[in-house]
Amino acid sequence: ALRLRAMGAARVHWTESRSAGSSTAYTQSYSDQVEFLCHRDTLLAPPDNGEVTILQAGRHEFPFTFQLPETLATSFEGKHGSVRYWVKAKLHRPWSTVKKVKKEFTVIEPIDINTPALLAPQAGAKEKLARAWYCNRGQVSVTAKIDRKGYTPGEVIPIFAEIDNCTSRAVVPKAAIIQTQTFIARGTKKQKKSVVTSIVGDSIAAGKREVWHGRALKIPPVGPSILQCRIIQVEYSLKVCVDIPGTSKLLLELPLVIGTIPLHPFGSRTSSISSQYSVNLDWLSTILEQPEAPPEYSTVVSSLETEQSLAPPCRSELGGILEGPFFAYIQEFRFRPPPLYSEIDPNPPSDNTRPRCMTC
Repeated sequence: ALRLRAMGAARVHWTESRSAGSSTAYTQSYSDQVEFLCHRDTLLAPPDNGEVTILQAGRHEFPFTFQLPETLATSFEGKHGSVRYWVKAKLHRPWSTVKKVKKEFTVIEPIDINTPALLAPQAGAKEKLARAWYCNRGQVSVTAKIDRKGYTPGEVIPIFAEIDNCTSRAVVPKAAIIQTQTFIARGTKKQKKSVVTSIVGDSIAAGKREVWHGRALKIPPVGPSILQCRIIQVEYSLKVCVDIPGTSKLLLELPLVIGTIPLHPFGSRTSSISSQYSVNLDWLSTILEQPEAPPEYSTVVSSLETEQSLAPPCRSELGGILEGPFFAYIQEFRFRPPPLYSEIDPNPPSDNTRPRCMTC
């Protein structure tokens, strides 16, 4: 018999040393597990009559498929926990040991940043007094803003910031993307923070101000955020800090979400086609005011017919045209070919028309 099992689970584990007195200490362990996927299948079943299935020497393949649930946490490997998915196959043979094979696979949870919550700008402000030996040496303030909360790896975050240095010493501004891994077990949290990437600004002299007009910070290849798992969370933030000599740093933190579906050129991916290509008839008049007539068009078509042909059609005449792409009509109008050449004037002048002098 050949049996298959697909599994997916998140596991956390860490230990902490605790003191119970001056000479007594013990180690406390924290562990937890959440199962996301469990699928079993039999690829080669023994016959019902109890006989043994014999496979001839050679290569035998047994294809299989199974549907993944819609909500799965992204594969992850951390210091105190992991999210792993794997497929394990077992071949049972009579009077012999069981053959086992295991193959891991990666799952990426789709995170679309084209949502209102992730497209909202993020901004904040903070200030701090610089003190040394109980003396007030002035204040440092920082305000920062980014255009949205959600980004994907490879994108550049433009940082708009203003740093006021009202102290008597120079300060140095910095910006960094911080990854925070949170592991949860038995009501206790264990966190691990790391710097993903960072930039350092120019030193700001005492009493001066520095302004960042979209300072670029590129996101390197990192794993997406994990926000829906009960025991493992991976979060990101943008930190703007100012190193102040003689005192602690001034920190301003803005939340980030690293997604997998990048920004759509039309904004939200859920927006309808009609909203993206909405018909606005106001701009039509600017095209119709100066029509591009073909050469010698007036020598073939009368002025009255020209005015009728260049007049924009009314809504009742267009009918269903306005419901479709109106740009096709504009193109047809602007690039209409000239009429066919003919020796006979299709619009001869009437008898009431005064003859024109050919010598004038």
